[in-house]
Amino acid sequence: MTLFRRLLFGIIAGLPGGAIVAVVTNPPWIPWAVHVVVLGAVLGLLFGDHRQSSGSAFSVGLLVGLLDWVAWTLTLAPALAGQTPAWTISVAVSRFPELVGAALFGTVAGLAFHALSAWRPPRPAPQRAKPHVVIVGGGFGGVGAARELDRRVARGLDAHVTLIGDSNSLLFTPLLVGVASSTVEARHVSAPARAGLDHASFLHGRVVSIDTKTRNAYVSAGRDGMLRVPYDHLVLAVGSVPHFFDLPGVGEHAFPLKSVEDATRLRDQVLGALERADLEPDPAEQARLLTFVVAGGGFAGTELVAELFDLVHDVVHLYPRLHGARPRFVIVHAGERLLPELSPRLGLYAQRKLGSRGIEFRLGARVAGATAEDITLDSGETMPTRTLAWTAGNRPNPLVQQVMQRPLTVEPTLRVPGVPGLWALGDCVRIPDPAGGAYPPTAQHAIREGRAAARNIAAVLGGRGPVPFRFGGLGVLVSLGHRTAAGEILGRQVSGFLAWALWRSIYLSKLPSAEKRLRVLADWTLDLVFPRDIALSTKDDRHA
Repeated sequence: MTLFRRLLFGIIAGLPGGAIVAVVTNPPWIPWAVHVVVLGAVLGLLFGDHRQSSGSAFSVGLLVGLLDWVAWTLTLAPALAGQTPAWTISVAVSRFPELVGAALFGTVAGLAFHALSAWRPPRPAPQRAKPHVVIVGGGFGGVGAARELDRRVARGLDAHVTLIGDSNSLLFTPLLVGVASSTVEARHVSAPARAGLDHASFLHGRVVSIDTKTRNAYVSAGRDGMLRVPYDHLVLAVGSVPHFFDLPGVGEHAFPLKSVEDATRLRDQVLGALERADLEPDPAEQARLLTFVVAGGGFAGTELVAELFDLVHDVVHLYPRLHGARPRFVIVHAGERLLPELSPRLGLYAQRKLGSRGIEFRLGARVAGATAEDITLDSGETMPTRTLAWTAGNRPNPLVQQVMQRPLTVEPTLRVPGVPGLWALGDCVRIPDPAGGAYPPTAQHAIREGRAAARNIAAVLGGRGPVPFRFGGLGVLVSLGHRTAAGEILGRQVSGFLAWALWRSIYLSKLPSAEKRLRVLADWTLDLVFPRDIALSTKDDRHA
């Protein structure tokens, strides 16, 4: 649903609730009409870009009404009247009728919005077989392509669309660091892949092979066995997997960060290390348990070492035998400075911020091997540790190699050269940019690449030619812990608390539904007040 349509539906949805409350409370009609329009617009923005369930619509509408009562009735209205706002029990009780009206308005408006967004005009039954568009991959690019095609089918595109994913949820990967550092609940960073697909279908399974000559995808779907899915156009958006460069022991002992399961395992590893260190009588082993190494100094590695530092120092006081201990954090990076994606000034700013907290750097170095007890750098240095987090390399999903048998570079239109009906996008391929380089593997690019591929497929099905993908990027932000961040937004450099507030606000706005925004906002709010949760997700067999 477009932004304009959401605003329009929100305003229309607010009218019946506003009329009901107006009859009950008899407020001044001009200010109340303006109030209703503004609240309806806020409701439309909050609902996001896909249809909610009736229960979610009711809950979000009720929450909007209650927040409006606090923000307007108890705060802004008295302030505009020249009075000092008060939030006492007596004042709240005296304004109870307005609370009932606000709750009534919100719930009616939420349900009305749900009814409007659920309505679809009747469409005639198809008279012929439709072309089948298959999208492989349930990440940002794949879901972006599926939702764009879904919208176009609603507007008359004559095609059948199927999204295939080995997970039934869209993972919001930028917040995986929050899961690993216990600031965000794991279930709050993913949303059902089926949500927002009114006309497209979803198939939960893993594509094991693609025959580009016969145009068939073969899907392993659990007990249903192997399914053959024919296609006319196929979008390959399978992403990347961790790359350990065949380094001895790294694949067995490192902790990657590509999924919710990875983030949860890393969180349990860090908290489990604190639990074991609290019982460890040997100072050398205790130091090994309290040494945490992150390989890779890009966005993911820098955010991860900063957030793990905050996690450990936020909860270490709960372990009496570790009072006075000095947990050690080390980041190993092959470049000469952190964050090569940012300007040198911001990269040095980040390095100074992290260094001032005691985080160590091994720049111009690489991990050469790992065991359960230590890692070895290419310089020959050995570092005792039981926790090695890996963000130092990714490679395209093996399915790409099976399809192409060589590194995959697509045309600017996102077509795979020489393979009719095949398109590819995201970080599983190299997409050339106008400057002669390649687009970076970020979420903001993947989403827009998915939409561009969908538009080009729709154009080809309509007898038109595809157009090259163009996107300059909106900017980048990296969290540095301690409520600081750094980045570049629309060409302007920002750092410190302002950058951190922007980082959280932007990521919050990009979450796929109102429910997830509210849940993550609640997680972050609680994190400001209470210490982080140290409950392990799984049993540690070493304590059995």
